[in-house]
Amino acid sequence: MSRFCVPIPRSVYNVVFFVLLAGGNSMQNGVLIGRLPIMLRSCLCVLNGKDEAELAKMGECPLDPGGYFIVKGTEKVVLIQEQLFNNRIIIETDKKKRLTAKVTSSSLLTRSMTKLVVDKEKIYVELNSFTGLVPIMVVMKAMGMESDQEVVQMIGRDPRYASLLLPSIQEAAALNVFTQEQALENLEKVAKSRGGRESQENKALKIIREIFLANVPVHQLNFRPKCIYAAVMLRRMMDAILNKDAMDDKDYVGNKRLELSGQSISLLFEDLFKTMNNYLQLKIKSDVEKASRSAVIDMTSGISPKIITDGLERALSTGNWDIPRFNVHKKGMTQVLARLSFIASVGHMTKIQPQFEKGMKVSGPRALQPSQWGMLCPCDTPEGESCGLVKNLALMTHVTTDGEDGPLISLCRCLGVEDLLLMSGEELHASNSFLVFCNGLILGKHRKPKRFANGMRKLRRAGKIGEFVSVFVNEKQRCVYIASDGGRVCRPLVIADQGVSRIKEHHMKELKDGVCTFDDFLREGLIEYLDVNEQNNALIALYEDEAGPETTHIEIEPLTILGVCAGLIPFPHHNQSPRNTYQCAMGKQAMGNIAYNQASVFGGVVVVRKMLCLR
Repeated sequence: MSRFCVPIPRSVYNVVFFVLLAGGNSMQNGVLIGRLPIMLRSCLCVLNGKDEAELAKMGECPLDPGGYFIVKGTEKVVLIQEQLFNNRIIIETDKKKRLTAKVTSSSLLTRSMTKLVVDKEKIYVELNSFTGLVPIMVVMKAMGMESDQEVVQMIGRDPRYASLLLPSIQEAAALNVFTQEQALENLEKVAKSRGGRESQENKALKIIREIFLANVPVHQLNFRPKCIYAAVMLRRMMDAILNKDAMDDKDYVGNKRLELSGQSISLLFEDLFKTMNNYLQLKIKSDVEKASRSAVIDMTSGISPKIITDGLERALSTGNWDIPRFNVHKKGMTQVLARLSFIASVGHMTKIQPQFEKGMKVSGPRALQPSQWGMLCPCDTPEGESCGLVKNLALMTHVTTDGEDGPLISLCRCLGVEDLLLMSGEELHASNSFLVFCNGLILGKHRKPKRFANGMRKLRRAGKIGEFVSVFVNEKQRCVYIASDGGRVCRPLVIADQGVSRIKEHHMKELKDGVCTFDDFLREGLIEYLDVNEQNNALIALYEDEAGPETTHIEIEPLTILGVCAGLIPFPHHNQSPRNTYQCAMGKQAMGNIAYNQASVFGGVVVVRKMLCLR
């Protein structure tokens, strides 16, 4: 298969035009809107599903794993991007050393960041739509929580919470804010103008409804779910004031998500598609406004496929993702695939690009985290200023994709999760119940959290819910976290019943004979995937003979904590740590065959020049 003649699929859509003047609509099928690049060995690639003989006929190497794009004859890799988890409460200190509770909210329509800040013993809300800090009690009253006592009850019964909230209550009273109307009037003074014609009061309501905690939906101006979420943020913040151990670690792998090439390209495609629609609207508007309008207007003439095609090709060629619509400005997203050796190319596709600049003098993100065990390679990292920032996936790491949370929410209701709207503020943090979160959204509470978590895990092992759904019981925060979102790193482990592995000798014999596969083990409940958070509820043994009665899981192979390059080092546990790191870098440069078809693959351009003969 020629690297310079790669077919790019046509993106064809059925376009419906609504003709308002005629009172009808017309449909035109097969309208080309652009061409999308295909990742090699993906489900749309012609190489997918081919055996070794067919790949050899096509001139392809059977060992080539794919996972890269070919743009203008050059093999390009979209690097894995590391970013913080959206829709989750993070307790940290900002640049001014103030304690903050931060939530990066992401919904289908809006993306915003909400911060609660402690400043001079008072708690404020920091939002981009406000010109400055807004007292938290003013925002709570604007959402209909006019009773100070109910706010205190939502936070908790501990009298220390009430004493910490007292300065904020007094500040709201000093501003003469006691009702929802007075709170909205106060907010309209600090709300930024967006150039709309809506009234100031409607503008303040819109900010609270759509931007403040945008991940919590509001139905028919019922702000109670948002009030409960804000109360949980206040409680977490006050716990951090009373106990510094309640602070969150941003470098903890469970608080991060990995963005793969599909998510990056989909975001870019959405921006280019909206740009094409805007161009189509302007083209139709100019055609309609022309003097001679007797002829029928061809609306498909305004669809320019070059907008999407050239935009995607430019981004993959240069590696620059400039999407002002979503406030994305990234450089170096793509790199030319390393073809020094076969290991270099495979290892290149597991590289994770950090969210920090390599010139930043920070030590925390560079340090080896205990939560990276089994998920990220502890050895494969570059030397110099990028040390510890650029990481690589371990051998058996799996990065999840987004799953539907609707069936999960219905299942939680069936397993006894009580609805928040049916509870009073005092029942919210009762001592006999835990809050239940699903992908960052509070569903309700459960009186027997461990039984609930075990029930969810049994359903997962039985194949009734997705195999990558995570259930984590956090005893400190008194919460149960259920996650089915994309970007989580997880790995497979053998399930153990009272320290005894579920995989027996006959299972291994069937696996060797080809009767069953790894996926069959997964469906039969012998193996399951755990993410970083759920590993905190598990007791994992390295080997079966080390397992005890309380052991819940056993490692498939302890050496799978290493990556592709470090896994080739003989006896790595006998070396000093820097020696393994050096070998990961130098092992990629070893001479060898890059592929079976290396004789027919162009590795570069050779310019032949006629030699000059000077006499």
